[in-house]
Amino acid sequence: MAEHGFVVIGNAAAGGVDGTAREEVLDALSGDVVVCDVERPGDIERALAEHPGRVPVVLGGDGTVHAVVAALLARGELATRPIGLVPLGTGNDLARALGIPLDAREAARVLSDGRERTLDLLVDDEGGIVVNAVHVGVGAHASEHAAALKPLLRRAAYAVGALVAGARSKGWRLRVKVDGEPVTDGRRRVLMVGIGNGVSIGGGTPLAPHARPDDGLADVVISYAVSPLARLAFGVLLRRGRHPERADVITVRGRGITVEGEPVAANADGELLPPAPHRAWTLRPAAWSVIVPKEG
Repeated sequence: MAEHGFVVIGNAAAGGVDGTAREEVLDALSGDVVVCDVERPGDIERALAEHPGRVPVVLGGDGTVHAVVAALLARGELATRPIGLVPLGTGNDLARALGIPLDAREAARVLSDGRERTLDLLVDDEGGIVVNAVHVGVGAHASEHAAALKPLLRRAAYAVGALVAGARSKGWRLRVKVDGEPVTDGRRRVLMVGIGNGVSIGGGTPLAPHARPDDGLADVVISYAVSPLARLAFGVLLRRGRHPERADVITVRGRGITVEGEPVAANADGELLPPAPHRAWTLRPAAWSVIVPKEG
């Protein structure tokens, strides 16, 4: 795939990027390869600038993909420079959605004989991006609780964090608009607003089970399940991808999403965002591309 070689980008001290996995990736890659460790702000931008003819290969999870895509967007190279992904993060939800193998060596082989798949991108009103999913409300609080548990529980950390957050949350009064049309009016409390470009969060929890990252639309999932029993039932069905069946869950699709009302935290591709009274996202169709298996 890469006529001018690869620039492998990862943080050797993070997640699953251990020495063995890295060596497996480098052994499996064919052609000219440069490795760039990223540990400080600006390292990703520097790696991209120093190796402009190479395909960036992410060694990591959705958070690292997020950072590389943001850097490419800032450089004006997002539409012309595909990326490769070797999923070594905790959740690897984007890789799951794209059919990229979770085994490091197999994922690296895809980079040599795969194909480019063009994907949509969510961009917020402050220029931030979302490659996979963003969720507002209880999901963000679940991620906050899970962060402290990740080193011990790995993928199970999000499930435990979700239980803790779900037990404590009473919801928020939020007004949600999709493509300018009101979906919630702010009078009923909302447990969560999820916006899916990809399907899952937290290592396989199907937030937006029918989403596709290249169909030109974002899937918006809104839950009113704020009573204790409703929160519990919603959480059980969420893990199975059956929560849209509930009467207190609304699902809509669109390109422009606005959430405003009581200040509430959000989580974008695993990055926690502080409580804010207003957020908005716009979907940009076919904005970037990833190397995926030929059959995927």
